[in-house]
Amino acid sequence: MKETVLDRLLRYVKIDTQSQDDTEAYPSTAKQFDLLNLLVRELQDLGLKDVAIDNYGYVMATLPGNVPQTNPAYGRVPAFGLIAHVDTSPSTSGANVKPQIIKNYQGGDIVLSGDPSIVIREAENPELKKEIGRTVITSDGTTLLGADDKAGIAIIMTAMQHLIGNPELLHGDIKIGFTPDEEVGNGTKYFDIKKFGAACAYTVDGDTTGELNKETFSANSAIITVHGRNIHPGTAKGIMVNSIRTIADIIARMPRDMAPETTEGYEPYIHPHVLQGEEAKSTVKILLRDFRTEGLDVLKRRLEKIIAEVQPLHPKAKIELQIIESYRNMREGLEKDQRVLDCLSEATKRAGLEPTWVPIRGGTDGSKLTANGLPTPNLFTGGHNYHGKTEWASLWGMEKAAETVVNLAQVWVEKSK
Repeated sequence: MKETVLDRLLRYVKIDTQSQDDTEAYPSTAKQFDLLNLLVRELQDLGLKDVAIDNYGYVMATLPGNVPQTNPAYGRVPAFGLIAHVDTSPSTSGANVKPQIIKNYQGGDIVLSGDPSIVIREAENPELKKEIGRTVITSDGTTLLGADDKAGIAIIMTAMQHLIGNPELLHGDIKIGFTPDEEVGNGTKYFDIKKFGAACAYTVDGDTTGELNKETFSANSAIITVHGRNIHPGTAKGIMVNSIRTIADIIARMPRDMAPETTEGYEPYIHPHVLQGEEAKSTVKILLRDFRTEGLDVLKRRLEKIIAEVQPLHPKAKIELQIIESYRNMREGLEKDQRVLDCLSEATKRAGLEPTWVPIRGGTDGSKLTANGLPTPNLFTGGHNYHGKTEWASLWGMEKAAETVVNLAQVWVEKSK
């Protein structure tokens, strides 16, 4: 029986696949295998070939091409890949997700039944106006929904089902890849591009319907560690060095006009996002983001200047700064083969949408894959408000994404004539 993209989403989001920071395990959580192994069975049931899962959790499969090899009108059609990740963000629980289906949405705020204090506000979600009369999917407000990126998985699986069921739609080889640990920055850590066997790929991991992505932030992480000295507060005078006070002074000096909540578009930011501390030692983890890779050095110097200002205020404290490379803007790598982008744009138009190239104020698996030689832009899923309890997804957007994927297969055939 054919399943809809909604059927698949509802099944996938009920499986807890939350990933975890600060662990040496890969995947970072064993429960991601619950969905990965299910996808292996579903790919086999659909009839895809070479379905396999490795020890790292990477699921790969192939939909063999059906282009007539004896017809001289057709050239060699490059194999392209479709990639989505199974894990959900560590920021919000993904356990016991109770998806809510709002049919014929009539506008206005959406109060979530499991926690009425959680409200998806129309004023904060302008895309909701496009959903009037359509179906919107949310969680019940006690968890995230998990459309990031289970909507992407559902879209890929639905598109494969459609192509298999309609053999008159010509396509080359299509490679499928489902990955773990994208949300903790390790989605491609052990991804074998050669084994995958695609000339290019597309991550189905975007949001607003019709939006496409060919550029991301360049990203580094910074860790500032302050070493102090602890002693009983009753006898602390002249001896205690409270690292919490030192790190608070550092955070207070971070520029407010360079924060995620005050920037947009191509503007860079410095974002403290994890804070741990007690008197003897405190640590703050910071995201550094700029679309210009050279801009990351500017952000680093801002942190160094702040540390230099704070150190004299706490002369007995030891302050350390560590910079870790995360990923780089994928635009330069993608523009080396314009066909990869042109085919995606044309496929979106054929779905009745006006494609809009929007910079991602974040990263995707495509960032590292492109840097490693596999050009991988990103396309929309119809999801919104990722990583939090107000996450929601558009059924119409998901259906249009699946249609775009089906179109993409045919566009590549036509471009190869």
